[in-house]
Amino acid sequence: MTADNAGKFDKVPTVVCERARAIVPPGQFPLEFAPIQPKEMRPMRRAALAVLLSSCLASAASAQVAPSQNSKPGATPKIDTIPAARDAPYPGTIQLTVDASDVTRAIFKVHEHVPVASSGDFVMLYPEWLPGNHSPTGQINKVAGFHATANGRELKWVRDNLDVYAFHIAVPQGVSAIDVDFQDLSPTAGNQGRVVATPDLASIEWIANSMYPAGYYVRGIPVQASVIVPAGWKVATALRPSGQSGGRVDYPVTSYEILMDSPLIAGAHYRAFPLSPDVTLDVIADNEAELAVTPQQIAAHKRLVEQAIKNFGAQHYDHYDFLLTISDYLGGEGLEHHRSSEDGVGRGYFIDWDNVLRDRNLLPHEYTHSWDGKFRRAADLWTPDYRTPMQDSMLWVYEGQTQFWGYVLGARSGMLSKQDTLDAIAATAAAYGLGTPGRVWRPLIDTTNDPIIAQRAPQPWRSWQRSEDYYSEGQLIWIDVDRIIRQQSGGKRSIDDFAKAFFGVRDRDWGELTYTLDDVVATLNRVQPYDWRGYLQRRVYDIAPQAPLEGITQGGYRLAYAPEPTKWIKSAEMKGKNTDLTYSGGFVVGNDGRISSVLWDSPAFNAGLTIGSQILAVNGRNFSMDAIKQATKDAANGGASPQLLIHDGDLFRTVTLDWHGGLRYPTLVKTSKGPGTLDALLAPR
Repeated sequence: MTADNAGKFDKVPTVVCERARAIVPPGQFPLEFAPIQPKEMRPMRRAALAVLLSSCLASAASAQVAPSQNSKPGATPKIDTIPAARDAPYPGTIQLTVDASDVTRAIFKVHEHVPVASSGDFVMLYPEWLPGNHSPTGQINKVAGFHATANGRELKWVRDNLDVYAFHIAVPQGVSAIDVDFQDLSPTAGNQGRVVATPDLASIEWIANSMYPAGYYVRGIPVQASVIVPAGWKVATALRPSGQSGGRVDYPVTSYEILMDSPLIAGAHYRAFPLSPDVTLDVIADNEAELAVTPQQIAAHKRLVEQAIKNFGAQHYDHYDFLLTISDYLGGEGLEHHRSSEDGVGRGYFIDWDNVLRDRNLLPHEYTHSWDGKFRRAADLWTPDYRTPMQDSMLWVYEGQTQFWGYVLGARSGMLSKQDTLDAIAATAAAYGLGTPGRVWRPLIDTTNDPIIAQRAPQPWRSWQRSEDYYSEGQLIWIDVDRIIRQQSGGKRSIDDFAKAFFGVRDRDWGELTYTLDDVVATLNRVQPYDWRGYLQRRVYDIAPQAPLEGITQGGYRLAYAPEPTKWIKSAEMKGKNTDLTYSGGFVVGNDGRISSVLWDSPAFNAGLTIGSQILAVNGRNFSMDAIKQATKDAANGGASPQLLIHDGDLFRTVTLDWHGGLRYPTLVKTSKGPGTLDALLAPR
């Protein structure tokens, strides 16, 4: 050992091996801190270490425990430290201010002044389970910059690791109120979520821009809210302002529940159209041109209100506002509230009226929700706050009957013509008659779980998986319910009588009246005695391989297929920039050749087409809409099956579409000589 290395040690890995310690006793040649050896001895030392390490590993392998002796931890208790909601008044009024003036960057700044009754752990909750979404879709990921203060001093906070929507704040002794600030970083591109702010207009939802104290029913928490918008903008909401200064609008004290149910729209281009003494159509658009409204269009909206009130026999609001945004940049929306609805459509709602048929169904649907969904609400869906999980088992009434009434009231009011409504019903009948093979394994009731299971994420095989079919298949069931009532009563009663008995009670009550399946069955039996429980069991709760088309086939019509699309289908194709070949080979293809839908077990499915595949060529020629339609026609007239060049990722392949049935589009054909029950259903009141 040289003088330079004297007293120095070269650390090597510790070998925890009793056999090694026996071979090299401690104190003689400690492996933990072996002294550095002269260069000529180092190879020998490394060899000895290798032998010893090999021996240790072999011993360790031979000493492995049996699987039955593996370590087995016990479950760690999950302790919920958040106070449960109780039906008691909150001690004080929250002051909430939402600064929505930074619409260029779509950043909403939130400030809340929150009274507190005592010191210690105080929990603020961000809304998680959102009404109308039927699922835990609160965008907590958009919350940033959170901090809490009291009397100008920063307070410590920590997010709950069991419920990430909860923020625990340490409140010191002597503090009577805290201030909470954060930003809602709303989406700036469609792939981040719904865009809610542009330089011209905004959709401002209190439920995305506030928090509330845990431990109380939200109806017992008083809030005084204010909003700040860009200078010169107008604001529309079911709330009525108490004051305004520049771009700041103040609202009176209300409950947190009512505030969350009262969103705002704001923008530079605004018009208001009174539809009745109690109902207003508020319109905010990208530009002034989109506000060019005709008297005939406003008359149709007025008739919608008239027909709805006649149908339900009561109103469940003190006033109602349609909050309609017309924009190609703001995200589309259709969300119900008790005294308003958020109705977001693309440009053309008024100025391209004849071609936006599906958009014209939106307002009748959302308006119906004031009765069905907001006033009458399933008992297992109603919750005291936005943390308690919802149960969606009755959505076939909440959404299915609303879908039904949306089309019925649309036809009765002239928002859609009777023929357009029949064409829409034909498309729905085909979708559930031929277009939903998944009904052989999945009952309709199970699709009421889809808002929680899938949260409306795109699906690769929707026709087999099924997705929220309680909407439109529910619509078909309620068409048939009307047919049964009319036929069983000899035409004396109809589903209108159910509407008045079930939804038309307690005029001007805009609280919530809950119900169960038993209530639905009992009301149907009061209207017309029948085995309603057995009927609904078969249609809703059991697997039903056949679609509920009796309301059509025994109501004066039959489902047929024509070689030309109806106006309803053309309107959808124009809006979607696609060609619908669902019943002409089993797929929908965009103008760019990209496939957006494939029907399970169809010729397209059997050819290996999938969503996202792109058709580059048809029979050796460049893809076009006309080319794919012509090839489909040719194959039906004795020609060869279409040959499609498909691009998937970096792969190219040619497939044969084995379809010879030509172009087929669903339509309804009249079968009764006089008016059938379906005609009677759609007739104005």
